[in-house]
Amino acid sequence: MTNKMKLKELSDMLQDLNVESLEGVTIEGDIELNISGGGGLNPALAYALGNEISQISLHMANIGRMLGFPAEQLFASAFGMGEMPQPGTLPSQSPKIQELLASKFEVSKIDNWKNSIQEVTLGATSADGGSRKSTVTLGGENALPYYFDAPMPHRNYITMDVFDMPIGMAKAVKGNYEDVINDPAEWAKKVVRDFNADMVTIHLISTDPLINDTPAKEAAKVVEDVLQAVDVPIVIGGSGNPEKDPEVLEKAAEVSEGERVLLASASLNLDYERIAKAAIDHGHVVLSWTQLEINAQKELNRKLMKQCNVPRDSIIMDPTTAALGYGLDYAYTNMERIRLAGLMGDDELTFPMSSGTTNAWGAREAWMVSSPLKQDSDWGPREYRGPIWEIVTGLALSLAGNDMFMMMHPTSVQVLKEITQTLYGSIEAQEIDISNWIGAEV
Repeated sequence: MTNKMKLKELSDMLQDLNVESLEGVTIEGDIELNISGGGGLNPALAYALGNEISQISLHMANIGRMLGFPAEQLFASAFGMGEMPQPGTLPSQSPKIQELLASKFEVSKIDNWKNSIQEVTLGATSADGGSRKSTVTLGGENALPYYFDAPMPHRNYITMDVFDMPIGMAKAVKGNYEDVINDPAEWAKKVVRDFNADMVTIHLISTDPLINDTPAKEAAKVVEDVLQAVDVPIVIGGSGNPEKDPEVLEKAAEVSEGERVLLASASLNLDYERIAKAAIDHGHVVLSWTQLEINAQKELNRKLMKQCNVPRDSIIMDPTTAALGYGLDYAYTNMERIRLAGLMGDDELTFPMSSGTTNAWGAREAWMVSSPLKQDSDWGPREYRGPIWEIVTGLALSLAGNDMFMMMHPTSVQVLKEITQTLYGSIEAQEIDISNWIGAEV
């Protein structure tokens, strides 16, 4: 005959019968714990479950004692009890912690990081002879970003891209600028007023001989319009044509004299001496642009300083941002190597860095409707993918030491600013309730 009963019922029955020992009896069965509710254990549930398991152990020990095993000794040796407690008599509260072990946590500056990154200021207020409402200062670090062993003197800044003519853009980007795409000055106003850009980058792409071949003097008028439209520091970029850019940037430097703009860019494949001279003559800053190669960056910086006599506080580096797969890995590694070399004393690399984070939109995963491969999984809505791609690119490079981001999508700008400023400490991090983390919405 086989009888089924609960463990507590068996224990109570043996006690009611005053059974002190059993002989020739075999007790078989399974113990099942039914935990319902899901979502992880909160502290109250965990405590209740622990209490139930402890009660089961007391019932089992009680039966073991009746079977002749000295369970009292087991409990006494394990818990220091004089005698074995009865089921239902466990304390209702866990013992309180009286004192924690003393511990001490200290950090200090890494000995190999001996040099500070050069500080470079963009923009000029009325007190400096310009018309900007405020300035932006980059650099000054003594450690990698957000390290607590050395203060980060200045936060990361974002400059949003504006073009002097309509260009082909991803649909997710273009939708934000359709009302201003034919007016660079209004476009600049919008990114500052509506999207909280710290700076504006005006790209004079129409000057390219293969596009509109806009004369340098006419392009300079666009720069003047943008300077009048906004009161933040600006970056002036050409078209990328190595023959035309020096002339364009010379004219742009002339009409923006006193505003301390960033001329983008000087590179080894064009007449960088002309751009450097324009920066010196009119009080501007030079963007030293190279293509993912640390030795080329050292060479160009050296030539700007020693051959062209550009002051150290007037150079910002752009080591190039590659945003697709292995390219992002390579861009991150290149920037990190540059920053570490600067901190360890390489005077040719102790300059702030800028990232063309907008390059993230060059990745097909950022703007294509779906994968061109039939067997590929669903990529999801591109309205989300593109901004996320730009955010991840910027965030990755911020950890490598990048100081300034050139960006396009308003959502990307908003999210990256919030994350980097929270890490920097200028925005208070929001507290998150993790008690129901499985069902939490992000």
